Amino acid sequence: MKTSLLLMVVLTVLASIGLSWREKRGVAAPRPGWVATQKRAINRWVTAAAIAAVVTLAVLGGLQWLRVWQG
Repeated sequence: MKTSLLLMVVLTVLASIGLSWREKRGVAAPRPGWVATQKRAINRWVTAAAIAAVVTLAVLGGLQWLRVWQG
């Protein structure tokens, strides 16, 4: 339980950093308002959490199946 939670937190932060970096590399557009900026930040964190959940399930599920096949 602790491993999966730690893995999800770390992957969420890394994915958010990656998504933020990707947004900053995009085409320069007019500066959005405060609400639009907050929506974008929330969307980035939700997307990062979804990516982290899928990766965590794949990694820990794969490790579990390796144990099942070996034993």
